[in-house]
Amino acid sequence: MTLQQLQYVIALDTHRHFVRAAKSCFVAQPTLTIQLKKLEEEVQMAIFDRSQQPIRPTPMGEIFILKARQILGEVEQLKALVNREKETMEGQFRLGVIPTIAPYLLSRFLPEFMQQHQKTQLNIQELQSEDIITKLKKGELDIGLMATPIKEKSIREIPLFYEPFLVYANRENDILEKTEVSATDLRAEELWLLGQGHCFRKHSLNYCQLEQEPRDRNLVMDAGSIETLKNMIQRLSGYTLIPHLSFDEEKDGKNCLRFADPQPVREVSLVVHQHFTKELLLTELRKSITRNVPEAFRKNDRFLTIEWR
Repeated sequence: MTLQQLQYVIALDTHRHFVRAAKSCFVAQPTLTIQLKKLEEEVQMAIFDRSQQPIRPTPMGEIFILKARQILGEVEQLKALVNREKETMEGQFRLGVIPTIAPYLLSRFLPEFMQQHQKTQLNIQELQSEDIITKLKKGELDIGLMATPIKEKSIREIPLFYEPFLVYANRENDILEKTEVSATDLRAEELWLLGQGHCFRKHSLNYCQLEQEPRDRNLVMDAGSIETLKNMIQRLSGYTLIPHLSFDEEKDGKNCLRFADPQPVREVSLVVHQHFTKELLLTELRKSITRNVPEAFRKNDRFLTIEWR
């Protein structure tokens, strides 16, 4: 039994004529007739008395048709409810953002977004990537803003932009004598990384084709932020990889070096559970974010997307 078959039954009850009923459903008359016959065989009863002209429902058919009208009415109500859900942005929404994005991206787009959508309340949590995925699955978060792909069947990804990596080095490091750099120029013993759990740590290791950060030096540190790494490198030695949005020309200009093409980048996306229905909210978030990041972050042939998972 299908909704389409129920619609054919209602059309026949309305028009009491096969040709007119088929025309109202925009199908050929044989199609309607075949589907009605299949339905009657399934429910094991005649819904219409064809011996009379015009046709009319059988006594059991009248009961069936009444219920069919109720079912189709409830389906229409459900469709309307879903459409309203998709088109509204009012309410409170929990947004999880990874630490290597939150300090650099939120301040770029949130003032504009919150001014334009004053009935939308965002409750923002700074969380590591795996925590965002877990909370989305449990229904403890509505939306995530993080690096993708994550390749989870229950999670939907909406790519936003592709953020290049830069090298951030101590100003006395000879790597800064280069005009641009590639993965083969990076020496493992000079590389400093974020601590365990940060997806950007995995980005850096994967790009440099390392299993883990070197541990044979007398200082071992699991940094919790990009800014901690920068300060450490300024005072000590070596270098690290940083995402482009963390680059401040005034403060970092003499410490940073770009990669040669194809530049390593991370894909940054909005992520939601497959059951999330607020399509307008996702659309407006995407528009606001992409308006407030460099146009050069759009995917092109000069980019090499590095995965972390």
